Order: sequence, then structure tokens, then C-alpha cells
Amino acid sequence: MSHSAGLADYRAALTTPGARGPALASVLGRLPVAMVGFSMLLYIRETTGSYATASLVSAGTLIGLAIGSVGQGRIMDRVGAAVPLLITTALFGVFVGLTIVATESGAPTALLVVLGVAVGTTEPVVASASRTMWTRVTPVGPIRDAALAYEAISMEVFFILGPAISGLLIALPWPGTGLAAAALCMILGSVWFAMTHTIRTHRPEPVEHSSGLLGPLAYPGMRTLAIAAMGFGAVIGFVEVAVPAAATAAGNTPAGGLLLGLLSISSVLFGVVYGIRPWPRALNLRLSALLAAFAVLVAVLAIPTTLVWLAVALLLVGTMVTPQATTHSAAIDLVAPSSSATEAFGWIITAVTLGLALGQLVSGQLVEHVGIWSSYLVATGVGLAFAAVVYARRATVSVAAAPNPRAVPAMA
Repeated sequence: MSHSAGLADYRAALTTPGARGPALASVLGRLPVAMVGFSMLLYIRETTGSYATASLVSAGTLIGLAIGSVGQGRIMDRVGAAVPLLITTALFGVFVGLTIVATESGAPTALLVVLGVAVGTTEPVVASASRTMWTRVTPVGPIRDAALAYEAISMEVFFILGPAISGLLIALPWPGTGLAAAALCMILGSVWFAMTHTIRTHRPEPVEHSSGLLGPLAYPGMRTLAIAAMGFGAVIGFVEVAVPAAATAAGNTPAGGLLLGLLSISSVLFGVVYGIRPWPRALNLRLSALLAAFAVLVAVLAIPTTLVWLAVALLLVGTMVTPQATTHSAAIDLVAPSSSATEAFGWIITAVTLGLALGQLVSGQLVEHVGIWSSYLVATGVGLAFAAVVYARRATVSVAAAPNPRAVPAMA
């Protein structure tokens, strides 16, 4: 039986005993999630004067994050989140400090890239630990659905605020202010989260992990979910390159970031409504349907001839972002063993990151050699192709195929 989360369920989730402290701490720890990489990009660009160097370091940070999110998640599933978070947070602080020293001293690009990878790898994955925390403290049903929806919606808010704050701080006399502020915020939030009673005292039950190197990705349903997440990331990657390019072509380069912000704003607003009455009701159909709808809507972006109409189109496209993020998070309980939930979420982060890289790479070539419109249309084709694969594999995302059927989410 499928349920939906009402406004009362959001309230119940956020006031669940044992969840208030971690929920508040995770706000501080997750707020800079989009600030660290973006602030580093701006800082290195301003300091070195090289877009090429800045983009290489940024790419290194993304690669490190893709590796670290899975590795940290696997460790947390075995020993709990507190100790790994404290260790990675300490290392993260060290590597951010070294990056600042290296940048200020004019270190070679290769060293900056290595440090970028190290920063990404050690960036504390509070989001993964927070998501897993909700599955422990809330019962299966609408309250848990609301908690997971809150996680996705709040992350969208942070993705809006992060780059905006970074853009403001780069105007200060020292261009590294944004990176330092983001790192400090993440360190304080992560330590606070790790030291809350709910997180500090939790010890996972000993489980025989026999799925090998792939972990939860060894399960067919988890692979299907990862494919959906990669398709989602790929479509966003196309848009993230094409929209700023459209703004530049219109002679208003600063508008690019504001336009992408509109994408997230409508996503947050619609995400709350969607969480109350999700569709399709069946989770395995929802994965492919939402991705297909997202891909089709992106084609609309090829129509506008002015930035005003592009802004309107982006508001429409944004409605499909948070529903997908929420569905990905909810599906983990169905397709991955409960003992590997944190690592499973790490794989989703990795899949989205790889999709983003793919979309941005191809979109850049299309924008330069074909036209901005072609990037949107190819994004639609890529998104529909991923959606078709997910639909073909829909049987792997079902109660019958669930590794832990007793923990099947209510939305299934």
C-alpha cells in the first residue's frame, strides 16, 4: 500500500525524539556542500588568473568526492558515523589549509589538482549519515517519507544559497574568504553532528558483508537506481553548461548563475507539493517516469529567444528536480541492504557526479561547435535513453527483489 507525506508528517519528522540535534547540526554541515568546490574554483581563478587551472582543480575535487562518498559510507555502515566523520573532518581541514597555502605560494597546477582530489575525498559526507539517521529514528511510512523529502528539499536550498554566498564573498579583499568560510562551516557542522547523542552512541549491528568490492551496487535494484541517478546528473550537466552560455551569448554573463538558481527555486517549491502526493504511486515506475518527464521538459529550453523566456522555461523544468532526488533517496531502502544504506547513498552521489561530468563534457562541445539549442535537445535524448533503460529494469526495483523486504519504504 502506498502512502504520501502530508504537512503534519513533515512536522512530526522534524520533531522526532533524537532527531532534532542531528537535524540542526546537519544544516550547518550541509550548507556549504555547494560552496566548497565553487569557492575553490573562484579562489584559484582569481589568484592564478587561469580558468584552465581552476577547472582542473575543480574536476579533481569532484573526482575525490565521488571516491570519498562511497568509501566513507562503507566505513560508516560498519562502525557508525561518529568516528569516521571526526577523522575525515580533521583531514578535510588540513587539506583545505594546505590548498590555501599552496595557492598563495604559487604552487604548480599538478600539486593544486592533487590537493583538490584530497579535499574532495575527505569532505565529510554529513548528507549520507543524515539520510541514514532518519531511517533509524522514524518508522516506515509517511513520516519517514517526509523526512527523506526534507533532506532532498533542504539540499536544494543549500545548492541555491551556497554559490550565491560564494559569489558575494569573492568580492572581499581576500578571494579565499569563501573557501575558508565554507570549510569552517562544514567542519563545525560535521563535528557537532558527530557529537550529538543519536550519532555518537549508534553502533551498527555486526553484519556479514559478502557483496565484495561493489558493496550494495552488487544488487540489481541498486544498479538500476544508480543508472537513474546518473541519467539525472547527465541532464543537469547539459543544462549547467548551456544556460550560462546562453546568458553570455545574450551579453549578460552574470545572469547565468541567477538563471540556474531559478531551476532550484521551482524545484524546492514543487518538491513540497510533490511529497504530499507523489506520482506515479509505484516506486519502480516513478524512477523512469520522472526522468523521462525531466528530459522532455529540458527540450523546452531550446525554444526561448530571450533570457526572460528562458527564465520562465527554467522554472518549469525545475519542477522535476527535487521529486527525483527524493525518489532516489526513498528507493535506497528498497534496493539496498539496510546494513549498507550509507554506502548506498554514497553510490547515488557518485552516480550523479559522474552523470554531471558526462553532461558537462558533451554539452561544452555542442555549445562551442553546434549551438546552444543542440545541447538541450541532446540532453533530452540522453535523458530518455537512460529512462528507457531504467524502465526496462523496473522489475529489479520491487518488493519481490528487495534485499530486506521488512524495511520496504511506504512509497513502494
